[in-house]
Amino acid sequence: MQYNPGWNGSSVNLLHVRAAGPGDSLHYVWSSIGAPAVLLVATRSPSSALRVNWTQLLSPSPAGAIWIDPPDSVVYSSAVVFTKLFEFSEAKPSGEHFYPTYELSEFSWDSLNHTLNLTALTAELSGVPASDPGGGFSNGSLAFRVTAYEAEGRDERLPSLLHTADSSQLEFLLAGVAPRGNSSRFLLEVATVEEAGAARRLRSERSIDDEYTPTIFEVLSLVAESQNGSSTLGFLQWKATAYGSRSPRREDGIQCRAQGLQEGNWSLPLSSIVQAYFGDSLGSSCTVSALNVSFGGEEGEVYQEKRYLSWSVLLGFGEPPRDTFSPLVISITAVALGTPLAMLLLGSCLLLLAQRRRYSEYEPIN
Repeated sequence: MQYNPGWNGSSVNLLHVRAAGPGDSLHYVWSSIGAPAVLLVATRSPSSALRVNWTQLLSPSPAGAIWIDPPDSVVYSSAVVFTKLFEFSEAKPSGEHFYPTYELSEFSWDSLNHTLNLTALTAELSGVPASDPGGGFSNGSLAFRVTAYEAEGRDERLPSLLHTADSSQLEFLLAGVAPRGNSSRFLLEVATVEEAGAARRLRSERSIDDEYTPTIFEVLSLVAESQNGSSTLGFLQWKATAYGSRSPRREDGIQCRAQGLQEGNWSLPLSSIVQAYFGDSLGSSCTVSALNVSFGGEEGEVYQEKRYLSWSVLLGFGEPPRDTFSPLVISITAVALGTPLAMLLLGSCLLLLAQRRRYSEYEPIN
């Protein structure tokens, strides 16, 4: 992990996470310059490096300020931008009422350097609106907590997402923000950028196994696929829940819904690292998609009570990880299904033996 590589100041935030393999390398570039965003770049070179022209990046025309060296080693690149936070209420009978939108590109962000932990491979980007007339953020903040991984495993905290060394986890945190209505719900707009030849698709998978995330049976994945559908290039994956506590438990669950993926000519807010990397292709050959993720039940009581919201999402390359039944669940299932079957077979055998023994007491009749 590198903070602002090639730049000595801390007035802006750019975090570079690099994972090197024997024949390739993966790059994650997180930044709050403009709207908070992350670049995901996969290369076929184990020694590929991130280059940043800081003078150009911080100028009004940042196109071309970020690139990977050597450029011909790049095999896939994408970006995810967190654009807006909506707040709305579903007061009856008037229906939905939206409050003024929080534009994340207009937030003021603290220095990542204060939260960077190179041992745990974590960092937290925290911010508040530069202008907050309603005072909702007077005692609160919005944050993105980044975690990188060196090996396969599972996060200890709910929702206990399964990760690989090719993925990173992002937690969206809303703490202490005063809702502007009695039954407010929040909605986060997430935009993705794909180069020509790839497109995003939303998947929903259900399972009967809720061993690691109790009562949650749905996993959603926003995958990037090649246009012919032959391969999955990258993904965002999350479970259909958020939590209303810093130490989440099952009872702290907050309903989480994904509202349909829309593709089209979206006008992205200023996000310098996306413009700096994709340049002119951002408005021509790139495809921009957007997805809204909402948090809270119909009445939104959980956030009203605790003033805390956390949502975890996994980002990575290739196919998203798939949960499988653990040995414990397999053993319990085998016992639960095997015991009645074994008793049935044993009872049938005893019944046959008893019948044979009863008839063997008589002499055969000619």
